[in-house]
Amino acid sequence: MQTLSSTGIDLPPVIFGTSCLGNIYEATPFETKLSIVQACVENSPGKAVFDTAGKYGAGLALESLGKCLEELKVDPKDVLISNKLGWYQVPLTTPEPTFEPGVWKELSHDAVQRISYEGILECFHQGNALLGSYSSQLASVHDPDEYLARATSPEEEERLYQDILDAYRALAELKASGQVLGVGVGAKQWRIIERLSKDVQLDWVMIANSLTLHDHPAALIEFIEQLHQKGVVVINSAVFNGGFLIGSEYYNYRPVAADTAEGQKLLEWREKFWAVCEQFGIKPAEACFNFGFTVPGVSSVALSTTKPHKVKPNIEMATKTIPPAFWDALVQEGLIDKRI
Repeated sequence: MQTLSSTGIDLPPVIFGTSCLGNIYEATPFETKLSIVQACVENSPGKAVFDTAGKYGAGLALESLGKCLEELKVDPKDVLISNKLGWYQVPLTTPEPTFEPGVWKELSHDAVQRISYEGILECFHQGNALLGSYSSQLASVHDPDEYLARATSPEEEERLYQDILDAYRALAELKASGQVLGVGVGAKQWRIIERLSKDVQLDWVMIANSLTLHDHPAALIEFIEQLHQKGVVVINSAVFNGGFLIGSEYYNYRPVAADTAEGQKLLEWREKFWAVCEQFGIKPAEACFNFGFTVPGVSSVALSTTKPHKVKPNIEMATKTIPPAFWDALVQEGLIDKRI
């Protein structure tokens, strides 16, 4: 367990992602979602920790999580919910949601980004309303990198960044009033996390898609060590690059086209990676988890699955031992530069 120093909260090695509860890539029946949440609660070594967001299925993940926990009669004291804020549920007025087209299936709502002082408060209160009898204890700004990417000029970028700082002012007030226990950030572009860490007080950060067996910049590893020295907890998310490294057709939530040079390169890398895994009798998921978990400074890994029977094995990956010869073989194949 890794303790959030300023909150006293213990985070387990495995945090349960909930994008699957929001119908990512496929529409998952409620009965399956219920079984997933049940497996998470029953197999957690302590308090089950769920990572969710208004963006996941335009609020569907929040609704599903709350309904599942209530149906399972889980005491609110026995779960910890982290809600990444910044996306607000709105009516669906187009054939499919306007955010991340093609990723989320059979949604009845859309979501719009609201990052500002008032916007974050709106997202926070809506998120708790969607959770029903439950509430989030950890809060963060979700996808500030995507928000900044809207900018068409340096001046606009500065205005948008100020919106983000205003959002953190709201989060600081929520923490000061006891409505949340800890404040963090979740982003795919880790450089924005680095920038924010200099301007706001963070209890934890969630790095998505950026620190994986396939992609692990040396500068990012150094930054994680700096965060660790400051007592900021680091959660690694999307260690499978959106599922691609273990068989998905999406890399970081974008379809991989085999008829493009980029797509072919990714597919060839994965084929070689799988071959080494088969040679050593190691599951690709185990290798990806171990790599992303053992980077110095990383305390937890967030995992999501659409298959209830995979929840327990996912938890067990935290104690899986990978022989050094496996990493040596990946280096020899040119798949990684070196074992961290």
